[in-house]
Amino acid sequence: MEKVEKKNSLEGLMAEVNRLVNLVEYQRGAVVSRTIIDKKTGTVTLFSFDEGQGLSEHTAPFDALVVLLDGEAEISISSKPLHLREGEMVIMPANQPHALKAVKKFKMLLIMIRS
Repeated sequence: MEKVEKKNSLEGLMAEVNRLVNLVEYQRGAVVSRTIIDKKTGTVTLFSFDEGQGLSEHTAPFDALVVLLDGEAEISISSKPLHLREGEMVIMPANQPHALKAVKKFKMLLIMIRS
Protein backbone atom coordinates (compact mmCIF):
# COMPACT_ATOMS: atom_id res chain seq x y z
CA MET A 1 0.00 0.00 0.00
CA GLU A 2 1.25 3.43 -0.87
CA LYS A 3 0.36 6.31 1.41
CA VAL A 4 0.31 9.72 -0.21
CA GLU A 5 0.02 12.85 1.91
CA LYS A 6 -0.63 16.29 0.51
CA LYS A 7 0.62 19.30 2.40
CA ASN A 8 -1.72 21.55 4.34
CA SER A 9 -2.81 23.92 1.61
CA LEU A 10 -5.50 26.45 2.31
CA GLU A 11 -4.90 28.20 -1.00
CA GLY A 12 -8.20 28.33 -2.85
CA LEU A 13 -10.12 27.14 0.20
CA MET A 14 -10.40 30.19 2.43
CA ALA A 15 -13.70 32.06 2.01
CA GLU A 16 -14.58 29.89 -1.00
CA VAL A 17 -17.30 27.30 -1.56
CA ASN A 18 -15.86 23.81 -2.18
CA ARG A 19 -17.23 20.27 -2.44
CA LEU A 20 -15.30 18.15 0.08
CA VAL A 21 -15.50 15.04 -2.08
CA ASN A 22 -13.61 16.87 -4.87
CA LEU A 23 -10.70 18.02 -2.68
CA VAL A 24 -8.93 14.64 -2.59
CA GLU A 25 -8.54 12.19 -5.49
CA TYR A 26 -8.41 8.41 -5.57
CA GLN A 27 -5.07 6.84 -6.42
CA ARG A 28 -4.80 3.17 -7.42
CA GLY A 29 -3.44 1.02 -4.61
CA ALA A 30 -3.06 3.93 -2.21
CA VAL A 31 -4.45 5.89 0.69
CA VAL A 32 -4.31 9.63 -0.01
CA SER A 33 -4.71 12.30 2.67
CA ARG A 34 -5.04 16.06 2.52
CA THR A 35 -4.87 18.15 5.66
CA ILE A 36 -7.36 21.01 5.50
CA ILE A 37 -6.84 22.44 9.01
CA ASP A 38 -3.98 21.69 11.40
CA LYS A 39 -4.16 23.64 14.66
CA LYS A 40 -3.16 23.00 18.27
CA THR A 41 -6.86 22.51 19.02
CA GLY A 42 -7.48 19.90 16.31
CA THR A 43 -7.23 18.75 12.73
CA VAL A 44 -9.49 18.30 9.74
CA THR A 45 -8.19 15.84 7.16
CA LEU A 46 -9.65 14.38 3.97
CA PHE A 47 -8.76 10.82 2.97
CA SER A 48 -9.35 8.64 -0.06
CA PHE A 49 -8.85 4.86 0.11
CA ASP A 50 -8.66 2.67 -2.97
CA GLU A 51 -10.69 -0.54 -2.75
CA GLY A 52 -9.04 -3.04 -0.40
CA GLN A 53 -6.77 -0.42 1.19
CA GLY A 54 -6.93 0.45 4.86
CA LEU A 55 -5.23 1.52 8.05
CA SER A 56 -4.18 -1.12 10.55
CA GLU A 57 -5.42 -1.07 14.12
CA HIS A 58 -4.16 1.89 16.14
CA THR A 59 -5.32 4.31 18.84
CA ALA A 60 -5.57 8.09 19.06
CA PRO A 61 -5.55 10.19 22.23
CA PHE A 62 -8.64 12.19 21.16
CA ASP A 63 -12.16 11.47 19.98
CA ALA A 64 -12.40 11.49 16.19
CA LEU A 65 -15.43 12.06 13.97
CA VAL A 66 -15.42 10.20 10.64
CA VAL A 67 -17.89 11.24 7.91
CA LEU A 68 -18.04 9.07 4.79
CA LEU A 69 -18.30 11.27 1.72
CA ASP A 70 -18.29 8.51 -0.91
CA GLY A 71 -18.12 4.71 -1.14
CA GLU A 72 -18.20 2.05 1.59
CA ALA A 73 -15.91 1.30 4.51
CA GLU A 74 -15.62 -1.09 7.39
CA ILE A 75 -14.42 0.57 10.56
CA SER A 76 -13.62 -1.61 13.52
CA ILE A 77 -13.72 0.01 16.96
CA SER A 78 -12.57 -2.15 19.88
CA SER A 79 -13.06 -5.22 17.64
CA LYS A 80 -16.65 -4.21 16.79
CA PRO A 81 -17.06 -4.00 12.99
CA LEU A 82 -19.18 -1.15 11.63
CA HIS A 83 -20.21 -0.82 7.97
CA LEU A 84 -20.48 2.77 6.76
CA ARG A 85 -21.83 4.12 3.49
CA GLU A 86 -21.87 7.56 1.90
CA GLY A 87 -23.43 10.17 4.18
CA GLU A 88 -22.97 8.16 7.39
CA MET A 89 -20.70 8.99 10.32
CA VAL A 90 -19.22 7.47 13.42
CA ILE A 91 -17.35 8.83 16.43
CA MET A 92 -14.24 6.84 17.30
CA PRO A 93 -13.63 7.23 21.05
CA ALA A 94 -10.23 8.31 22.33
CA ASN A 95 -7.79 5.54 23.27
CA GLN A 96 -9.97 2.79 21.74
CA PRO A 97 -8.26 0.62 19.10
CA HIS A 98 -9.69 1.15 15.63
CA ALA A 99 -8.93 0.12 12.05
CA LEU A 100 -10.34 1.07 8.64
CA LYS A 101 -10.72 -0.90 5.40
CA ALA A 102 -12.22 0.05 2.04
CA VAL A 103 -15.03 -2.38 1.16
CA LYS A 104 -15.34 -0.22 -1.96
CA LYS A 105 -13.12 2.77 -2.60
CA PHE A 106 -14.17 5.55 -0.25
CA LYS A 107 -13.50 9.13 0.79
CA MET A 108 -13.86 10.39 4.34
CA LEU A 109 -13.52 13.51 6.40
CA LEU A 110 -11.71 13.02 9.72
CA ILE A 111 -12.18 15.65 12.42
CA MET A 112 -10.13 15.40 15.59
CA ILE A 113 -10.69 17.86 18.42
CA ARG A 114 -7.94 17.93 21.00
CA SER A 115 -8.91 18.40 24.63
